[in-house]
Amino acid sequence: MALQDVCSWQAPDTQGPSPHLPQAGGWAVPQGCDPQTFLQIHGPKLAHGTTTLAFRFCHGVIAAADTRSSCSNYVACPASRKVIPVHQHLLGTTSGTSADCVTWYRVLQRELRLRALREGQLPSVASAAKLLSAMMFRYRGLDLCVATALCGWDSSGPALFYVYSNGTRLQGDIFSVGSGSPYAYGVLDQGYRYDMTTQEAYTLARRAVAHATRRDAYSGGSVDLFHVQESGWEYVSHDDAYVLYAELGSPGRRRKRPARPHPEPATLQRAGPGGELSV
Repeated sequence: MALQDVCSWQAPDTQGPSPHLPQAGGWAVPQGCDPQTFLQIHGPKLAHGTTTLAFRFCHGVIAAADTRSSCSNYVACPASRKVIPVHQHLLGTTSGTSADCVTWYRVLQRELRLRALREGQLPSVASAAKLLSAMMFRYRGLDLCVATALCGWDSSGPALFYVYSNGTRLQGDIFSVGSGSPYAYGVLDQGYRYDMTTQEAYTLARRAVAHATRRDAYSGGSVDLFHVQESGWEYVSHDDAYVLYAELGSPGRRRKRPARPHPEPATLQRAGPGGELSV
């Protein structure tokens, strides 16, 4: 790169974790205390839950999630965004501690952007999942809670990876994470097919999250639906979970759809040049 040549700047090692992150043992704890033991004894014990899912099919990758953020028995935010865009062809679902998820996705966005500038192309979905897993592995045992499904499209086609904060990295076709995931898996296992049409995939994702919000007290609010295709990700819909459950119901039983109290016109949003939302 011309700027590097003029400034005589050497790029740091892109294979290892970012040097800007604090060391695993560098947290501010009382002198003489082990950070892991201190957090286990004195750290906050907050119950939290959610419902997020993602599955791969012949037309791309579907990601869906509810919008309720809970803190113990308190609904901290009824309209949070749990599907976070990383760049034009990659996004991820978030489950765990909201602050941890947002922080690590910002770190991942920065690292992938820097790597794209150095190498001249965006890393694959597998590379992004491996990078996130390696960065969070250094902080295992420090009460970090991030469980995410990375959904993207690269040169190999649609790809889906599950990454957990202890360094776990799995590749698969269906993942559901959160306290409502057992209910979502029940719907997904019944209706999933790799050769589904796009509309069938949309209906399946909406039904799975809606059923989970019906049975799981920590999930609720609305249902966000995203679709990752070869052209980039697309924000498909934002629907009230209660209305969806009443409308879709069980696969063999239809219910009359109640009137929406405040109907909103659907606005199609796609990925912008930098991965941000654009109308």
